[in-house]
Amino acid sequence: MTFDALLLLTAGFFGGALNAIAGGGSFFTFPALLAVGVPPIAANATNTFAACAGYLSGAYALRRELAGHRSRLPGLILISLLGGLLGAGLLLQAGEVLFRQSIPWLLLLATSLFAFGGPLNARLRRRCRHQPRRSTPDRGPLHWLLPVLLLGVCVYGGFFNAGLGIIALSYLILAGETDIHVMNGLKLLISTLVSVAALILFGLHGAIAWGEGGLVLIGTLAGGYVAAHLSRQIPQGWVKGFVIVVGAGITAYFFAETYWIAE
Repeated sequence: MTFDALLLLTAGFFGGALNAIAGGGSFFTFPALLAVGVPPIAANATNTFAACAGYLSGAYALRRELAGHRSRLPGLILISLLGGLLGAGLLLQAGEVLFRQSIPWLLLLATSLFAFGGPLNARLRRRCRHQPRRSTPDRGPLHWLLPVLLLGVCVYGGFFNAGLGIIALSYLILAGETDIHVMNGLKLLISTLVSVAALILFGLHGAIAWGEGGLVLIGTLAGGYVAAHLSRQIPQGWVKGFVIVVGAGITAYFFAETYWIAE
């Protein structure tokens, strides 16, 4: 086994384990793909491919929770697919140079979302819980803004997959969801649809490194399986702290490489 293959399997294993426990697996898999020589856009597309299986299996596991929201699923599905296609199209149009320059900022956003998304979502949930219940559907400005917000979330996910789950949760809280299991199911469904739509476009344009992505996917599945058995023994706070440190370090490295070392 070559060093590159071992690196991708290892990154996939840790990425899958982290996603199963706390999230943030892309901080391992995306840089690993870049490290073995996959171009930035292809690395992002390949990372989306490797993550998609986890989204799909998670959404299937929560299908009962989704069944109770059948009336809202058609609109959510349509917007998610459209946003994924638009985001992937923007990525392919950006070009390698522009996307490479945006990587540090995207990683900074993803790290910030991971670090502060939990407290922000909790605050939003408390705020929504104290909103007065109405006997008739709310047709105020937020009601009409929600589809636009969802489209923006999905465009981001099609462009850069890291942090999509946290942004999707924030949207669902603003939309009035309160059941965490339902929110997780809808979040995973959104992530699945966005990823599938983006992957169709990426595949048509030959942007996916299938060999490297397959290795990451194998590692991800193995890491997720192992972590599922160990998750009760590892304090989630420790894992989140570790991911934040890793994310901050990787973000700092890419800022240095893009704006300092390159000069």
